[in-house]
Amino acid sequence: MRLLRFCFLLGLVLIVGHAALAQGRLSGVVLDSVTRQPLAFASVFLANTTLGATTTEQGQFVFPSVPAGTYDVVGSYVGYRLAKQAVVVGAAPQQLTLQLAPSANRLAEVVVRPNPNRASDYQKFVELFLGRTSFSRQCRIRNPDDVLVDFDPAERELTASAYKFVLVDNQALGYRIKYFGLRFSCNFKKSVVTFYGEPAFEEMKARSARQQRVWEANRAKAYRGSLTHFLKSVHDNQVTSEGFLVQKLRIVPNRRYPRADSLRRELVRSRRNILTAAENDSLARWTKEPNAFSMLYTAPRPIDSLRRVSADGAQVFLRFTDNLQVSYLRESPDPLYRVQSNSLTEPAVAPPTGRQVSLLVLMTREMEIQPNGHLVNPLAVFTDEYWGFEKMGEFLPLNYQPPTTGPSPQPPTQ
Repeated sequence: MRLLRFCFLLGLVLIVGHAALAQGRLSGVVLDSVTRQPLAFASVFLANTTLGATTTEQGQFVFPSVPAGTYDVVGSYVGYRLAKQAVVVGAAPQQLTLQLAPSANRLAEVVVRPNPNRASDYQKFVELFLGRTSFSRQCRIRNPDDVLVDFDPAERELTASAYKFVLVDNQALGYRIKYFGLRFSCNFKKSVVTFYGEPAFEEMKARSARQQRVWEANRAKAYRGSLTHFLKSVHDNQVTSEGFLVQKLRIVPNRRYPRADSLRRELVRSRRNILTAAENDSLARWTKEPNAFSMLYTAPRPIDSLRRVSADGAQVFLRFTDNLQVSYLRESPDPLYRVQSNSLTEPAVAPPTGRQVSLLVLMTREMEIQPNGHLVNPLAVFTDEYWGFEKMGEFLPLNYQPPTTGPSPQPPTQ
């Protein structure tokens, strides 16, 4: 069980309430930060949601009805840098001003890149960014030439960014995503993948009522068993009833690993891969030595070991010790999912079949869970196993409302 850390800070947007809670009016104006003149037809959106608007000729925009919560309001305009401002929306109407700074090359019509992406580097980025799930196979990057990918062989680090945004069509869920300000990094030495930015969602237009039903069923499937679904069940004290099994997982360092790794490295260095049969046997034995052992506690964790509720009951915090193995019992894994077997840790038991098994690590003492199942700081957790496998193919906007509890819907036959 490798602790391959995936951190997807897909936009620091925190929607506190549901549609049934208070709605607020949010309006404002977008200005050139230098001339203070309004910017007509600029794009304004609430990051990581489907809520967007275009400014008038006077640079004004309005969101007439926004669910109560905390949002990043993002302004975008050709030739200007993104502007972002955090706001807390309540029942009272609010106004704000977004000032966009001109970019250095705003008058340039053609952006000349020094070197094209290497095909192998770009393909690796696509696999890590979009994922390898059945839904991810239905995702396409529409503007590959706008993506800059670089690989540093010394650091074994793959990075990516975009001139304007990365445009992704998700034909599985029916969303078109403009991913502004992409910052992507994969460090193969540390087995850490991170990417974050300010994505804007747009619902695609279905060709038929049948396709719309397929999208709605797929969205519900992407939500069920997800990290968001799990955290909401923790917040609402419905972990078991929502189909989750939570167990404590302790990872213990293997004291034999440092010596075995040192001997392996020295043998490879000194012999330059010209090894005798006995040396090959030793090398195979040292290579199989795990970095750590994982011990799974079979008893389900009680709710009080997963969260802390404030004295007034208004706030719920994710809080637990060691690591958690979280199993979703109501759906089998994606057919394309393969459990990774490697030497970093040796699992105490083989992962059970017929369920989605994930690893959750809390990087802080505790972190507040919003009522919709999102953390105040998404960087507070790392995920691996099944949640690490799911990527852009299962990426839902934060204002997505799952269907009411009932039988799991099945996608209609296309």
